[in-house]
Amino acid sequence: MSQQTIKQLADLLVGGKTSSVELCQDYLARIATHNPNLNAFISVDAERTLAEARAADAARAAGQAGPLTGVPIAHKDIFCAEGWLTTCGSKMLYNFVSPYDAHVISRFKAAGMPTLGKTNMDEFAMGSSNETSYYGPVKNPWDSARVPGGSSGGSAACVAAGLAPAATGTDTGGSIRQPAALCGITGLKPTYGVVSRYGMIAFASSLDQAGPMAQSAEDCALLLNVMAGFDGRDSTSLEREKEDYGRDLAKPLNGLRIGLPKEFFGAGLSGDTAQAVQAAIDEFRKLGATTVEVSLPNSGLSVAAYYVIAPAEASSNLSRFDGVRYGYRTPDYADLTDLYEKSRAEGFGAEVKRRIMIGTYVLSHGYYDAYYIQAQKLRRLIANDFAEAYKACDVILGPTAPTTAFKLGEKADDPVQMYLSDIYTIAVNLAGLPGMSLPCGFDGQGLPIGLQLIGDYFSEARMLNVAHQYQLATDWHQRTPGGF
Repeated sequence: MSQQTIKQLADLLVGGKTSSVELCQDYLARIATHNPNLNAFISVDAERTLAEARAADAARAAGQAGPLTGVPIAHKDIFCAEGWLTTCGSKMLYNFVSPYDAHVISRFKAAGMPTLGKTNMDEFAMGSSNETSYYGPVKNPWDSARVPGGSSGGSAACVAAGLAPAATGTDTGGSIRQPAALCGITGLKPTYGVVSRYGMIAFASSLDQAGPMAQSAEDCALLLNVMAGFDGRDSTSLEREKEDYGRDLAKPLNGLRIGLPKEFFGAGLSGDTAQAVQAAIDEFRKLGATTVEVSLPNSGLSVAAYYVIAPAEASSNLSRFDGVRYGYRTPDYADLTDLYEKSRAEGFGAEVKRRIMIGTYVLSHGYYDAYYIQAQKLRRLIANDFAEAYKACDVILGPTAPTTAFKLGEKADDPVQMYLSDIYTIAVNLAGLPGMSLPCGFDGQGLPIGLQLIGDYFSEARMLNVAHQYQLATDWHQRTPGGF
């Protein structure tokens, strides 16, 4: 049961071959067995989960079930969920129990999907390896000595290990796609504004976007149907007509034009990854697609632009965590200033402090024009590069990450090397485009390799169609790590 897709589980529930309670009991048992090693979950509440499962079964018995009613899901611990500990992977929020639901959580509740737990993550979503969490690193189920990617590493690991059939994640610079690639699952970052950020603890507000993580593109389409939609509480939420993101899944790829950015296939890309991506390109050609070389000339500067803009926004967003209203407060302080200083010094981890310091610096008088404004100008140039590329193609294809999963601690002392893990994903966030990662092979050590698809604005349905047709022709997404 643990390796069934969302679609397969939903069909079993419709056919009366299982119940939501039985599904949740199975997954909770697997979490109890495997989470002590993987550390993928921060919070699990079996009693609450089973109560939601019983309610889902009752709704189905009463003829009030939706397409996914009764199918359980895990949520990244960045989403506020009423009654659940919501820590964002930080000591600063170690005791914060949310009094309300994020928009994404409320949508899944309305769909009748029980919550299995809250997944581990890099502290305040700042990291590419899930090693910055206050609750310790998450381990990759393919090799427990390696990272699962980040910041949504707990979500990726729990889906890959079969501890949940799906999970939510957030993507600020690749934090859905990169861990999906390193853990061998499918992850989707929608167009900025398609999914509400209300109740999602903010890192960089102009970049953050929630999305689904599951085994297949078909599952991601079903989940995005639940997640997407206008929310007046989020000023960046887009008011658009509701659409079915799975409507084009069955369409053939004849006539599809795939753009191959020359900048994505140069120095820094591992040989195994390049070989697997090339094999995927060959498969797409067999499916009727054509390829064309495109250029994203400013993509090489995306990491530099991102690490000015994202820390600047983080320094502003994290100023609310001060030891006064909620969260961690130092037990020993002399006055209000001392309270602020000690609470923040003790409550935040090293990576968060690093980014707050960088962000405060680039926003300070005398440096705002020299750094922040220049980075925003470069952001526009990067978006223009994509617009020009889409004149020649329908979707852009390339590697998700330059290498497969690296060892725990391998890049912990070299922030620049860690930041370069997202070199192929960051430009998508800067431009606000949709992107996704899907498995396309393994390296010589048996570690999964991710293929990235990047679509034009609001082209999620087309992108999911491309991914689904590839997954019908291959079985990489069906491979599971040993021991799970």
